Amino acid sequence: MTFTLLNAAAQAAAPVEATGVFSWAWLMIAIPAASSALLLVLGRRSDRWGHLLATLASWAAFAVGVAVIATMLSLPAQGQRITLPLFSWIPAGDFSVDFGLMLDPLSMTFVMLVTFVGSLIHVYAIAYMEHDTDRRRFFAYLNLFIAAMLILVLADSYAGLFVGWEGVGLASYLLIGFWNHVPANAVAAKKAFVMNRVGDMGLLIAMMAMVANFSTVNMEKVNSMVVSISPVQATIIGFFLLVGACGKSAQFPLQAWLGDAMAGPTPVSALIHAATMVTAGVYLIVRSGAIFQASPIAATAVVIVGAITLLFGAIVGCAKDDMKKVLAASTMSQIGYMMLGAGLGPIGWAFAIFHLFTHGFFKALMFLGAGSVMHGMNDQVNMRRFGALRTAMKVTWITFAFGWLAILGVPPFSGFFSKDKIIEAAFGATTFAGHEAVWAGWVFGIVTMVGAGITAFYMSRLFFMTFHGTARWTTEAEGSGVHPHESSPLMTVPMIILAIAAAAIGGVLSIGNAFTTWLQPSLGEVEHAHPVAPEIAIQVVTLLLVLAGAGLAWMMYGRREVPTAIPAGNALTRAARQDLYQDSVNEALFMTPGIALVKAATLGDDKAIDGIVHVVEKASTGAGRAVGATQSGRVRTYASYILGGVVLALAAVLAFTL
Repeated sequence: MTFTLLNAAAQAAAPVEATGVFSWAWLMIAIPAASSALLLVLGRRSDRWGHLLATLASWAAFAVGVAVIATMLSLPAQGQRITLPLFSWIPAGDFSVDFGLMLDPLSMTFVMLVTFVGSLIHVYAIAYMEHDTDRRRFFAYLNLFIAAMLILVLADSYAGLFVGWEGVGLASYLLIGFWNHVPANAVAAKKAFVMNRVGDMGLLIAMMAMVANFSTVNMEKVNSMVVSISPVQATIIGFFLLVGACGKSAQFPLQAWLGDAMAGPTPVSALIHAATMVTAGVYLIVRSGAIFQASPIAATAVVIVGAITLLFGAIVGCAKDDMKKVLAASTMSQIGYMMLGAGLGPIGWAFAIFHLFTHGFFKALMFLGAGSVMHGMNDQVNMRRFGALRTAMKVTWITFAFGWLAILGVPPFSGFFSKDKIIEAAFGATTFAGHEAVWAGWVFGIVTMVGAGITAFYMSRLFFMTFHGTARWTTEAEGSGVHPHESSPLMTVPMIILAIAAAAIGGVLSIGNAFTTWLQPSLGEVEHAHPVAPEIAIQVVTLLLVLAGAGLAWMMYGRREVPTAIPAGNALTRAARQDLYQDSVNEALFMTPGIALVKAATLGDDKAIDGIVHVVEKASTGAGRAVGATQSGRVRTYASYILGGVVLALAAVLAFTL
């Protein structure tokens, strides 16, 4: 069944003041933040136990979140939106911003994802980073990220959200470049940081427009007052919110940083670049839903960006041989699905968040699986050097298979229940930029279907190249130094837990439409809607495309011998290996003109401004030298100057009197 959320902004429950357990919700942020600060302040003195403190702090934040959700579930739906004012933050005359938290089903969904998946990744990282001499600092940065991400999703104002937004950007920079003794890692961190600043500027401009139109950046007030402004103003705000979302969620055209971000340790990729930070843009769009309802043009832009990115990432993923970069392209593509769903408006909001939630589990699982493979293969990431690893890493193989089947959308795995709902919602689109468009559902629906087929191909390619076929590695005895082996329980147990979630959580949360019902206080009432094609037909065709993609991958990479050398490939393959030349485009459109502008400004400063200064300086110096030459220190010379002056004065007098 496909649903639509009608008049969500009006039907969302009004928030109530926090009491009881809710008044302690700030501990979810304070505990990981305090542990991060403590580890950074203590430095090397906490090396032996710092990772344990950080892990305990993350689980403690999860425990507080569970207590809040348990209490929330005991309340009626209209009482499940709670505000927790904390302090007066920015008093500026008539304009002021109070820092507070919004505790509702939407924010708490993210809290559960961030703290539970994040805590499992902490446990995994204890073993993964065991031999790193600076493990304590790594865990301090992880907890800095956890705290910042929780601020982002819990803040009740865009200003508070922006604090978390910048905090996760800082943590991402620190963690991508954690091994910054490798120049490429430092460059990757800078690239992510700079490209995210472009998106951050978009969010700042959107906030400025909110202040100009509403005199507030409080989310509840902005969403309730947006009906009072013109569609043009709503479009401006919506467009710049989208720019911010594109930067943080690696969406076209600001997606080029995500592949390079795989330079960070694999637990970073699992936590930040799969399950949490990169989904912040989707949260921003859905939380700002009323703005996009008021601006059909901005909402359509979100859909278009999502459609482009889901195909962009899928095409790139088909050509990559680096295991982590395939997963990065997959993340980009899957977030494209979420953005498309979020841009569809009320018809897709709940399904975008549902897919975001399930994706967080199975994509984190696959990144941890990739880390396990790297751990057993001396940090190799080239899939052309893998093959037949199922024999040496059975737990990693089986758990990764669960994530693989989930992202393919094979029933009864989680992706079937979440991603397929977005596909159905896409077929239910009936407008384009605010105008009736019967073709919109067909176009967006077919795009999502094609994306599902391509996803099945490249994810199956990854799975078969890594775990099946013939071994393309040699053992230590044969001189390569590679000895594939299973990871320790500290790494495999989190993978097993995530594998169970990948298999079951989508189906469990779909029973009685539990997840969409849970989100009703945040997003509004649920009503039935009809896509342009029968739902069973959409599901069958999608599944056939998935099977065709997986089957093609098996024929090419499971049955056939995979060459260890990179084949030349066709033009599209070569372009996909270069990320469809996105870096080249960015350099041509932005970097090269920027460099030319800097050179022109430098030349102007050197030749014009400094040139004028140099001319004045030389003239002054010359005049000084000329005057200095007259100062000999001899009395007779000065007497002659006096005599000459008297003669000139008399001559002047005579000239005027005659």
